[in-house]
Amino acid sequence: MKRLSIAALASGAMFGIGLAMSGMTDPRRVLGFLDIFGQFDPTLMFVLGGAVATTMLLFRFVLRRGSPVLAASFQLSNLKHVDRRLLGGAAIFGVGWGIAGYCPGPALAGLGIRSPEALWFVPALIAGSLLHRLVHRT
Repeated sequence: MKRLSIAALASGAMFGIGLAMSGMTDPRRVLGFLDIFGQFDPTLMFVLGGAVATTMLLFRFVLRRGSPVLAASFQLSNLKHVDRRLLGGAAIFGVGWGIAGYCPGPALAGLGIRSPEALWFVPALIAGSLLHRLVHRT
């Protein structure tokens, strides 16, 4: 368990450093990307493109292992269809992302650099998560 926690911490730190280096902790980058008729900023397109290309190239090699290095098995979703709940969640996520310029990863990384936007976004994110748990108890 200790090795798994260290690996998770290292992965999260590497992700946060990558977000900070690429400027994705600045919500104005995201809002600039969404402003296609104004001050368009294509930076996010390159960051996303790099992530998709890396995943496309390496994911199949990872899955050939049979199991992860620090776990007994891969935990992959077996869902094969798009339902109303998935579409609704994606729409809410997208609207929130478009309004705030933040999604959870960059917001948490933004806390590390004391971003004023992250300081109000993260508590709102936590409140929304808690509200969801109350409404959809499983």
